[in-house]
Amino acid sequence: MVDEKYEISAQMTARYKKLLLEEKQRLLNNSRQAIQHELMLSPDDLPDETDLAANEIQQNLIFKLRDRERQMLAKVTEALIRIEDGTFGLCQDCEEPIEVRRLEARPVSTLCLSCKERQEHREKIYA
Repeated sequence: MVDEKYEISAQMTARYKKLLLEEKQRLLNNSRQAIQHELMLSPDDLPDETDLAANEIQQNLIFKLRDRERQMLAKVTEALIRIEDGTFGLCQDCEEPIEVRRLEARPVSTLCLSCKERQEHREKIYA
């Protein structure tokens, strides 16, 4: 159960919220730029099959990168919701506080280090 004395300070919460909002804006800006620049393709730019194949590989890589950014955007949005509802910084498995060093490194963390290690161990076993 949660230790009643655990509470992220208002100053710390505001700092994480600012970081998360900045990350959200960066991800949204990247998405807009990708739509404007990376995904535009003219048949005139690809005179032969080799160029077409190289471009297809590049497009697949871009789609994978954008998908990772989409997933990160969802995690950032979820973290902002946890800040608003007061559950930010608490492990979703054991409900204990997530280590500050872990939150500093990855503010979207939803699990404390020991629960994350257990999760990764289970994934490794069942992979």
